[in-house]
Amino acid sequence: MTEFGQEAGKLVLRVAVGGLLLFHGISKIMHGVAWMHGPLSAYHLPFFIAYGVYVGEVVAPVLVILGVWTRAAGLVISFDILMAFVLVSHVRFFTLSMAGGWALEPDAFFFLTGLAIFFLGAGKLSLAGTKGKWN
Repeated sequence: MTEFGQEAGKLVLRVAVGGLLLFHGISKIMHGVAWMHGPLSAYHLPFFIAYGVYVGEVVAPVLVILGVWTRAAGLVISFDILMAFVLVSHVRFFTLSMAGGWALEPDAFFFLTGLAIFFLGAGKLSLAGTKGKWN
């Protein structure tokens, strides 16, 4: 594959992951995070931690799409999804969705693609380019 093809692939990955996860962040902006009080209190965690979801589902996806601090943002996305799994989604680990797929497919998708972005970096087709170890 040509260098341009590899760089275009990184761009497509960044826009797909960042764009799709941003919908989750927009939902949190519109409806709030009050529902997270129960899962957090079940683990004796303070409620202010719920506001971290805005970093993981709004700020990090925007950074990934733009290609700025991309590797760090990829790690933040993976951490956000890991915390969602621990606090809420773990009960669906051995279940299937209504369509027959694994109930945690979206979680696995975002977690693994966040890691892929961390390892691949932003690429040349980004605002920051390949400058700096976090791009």
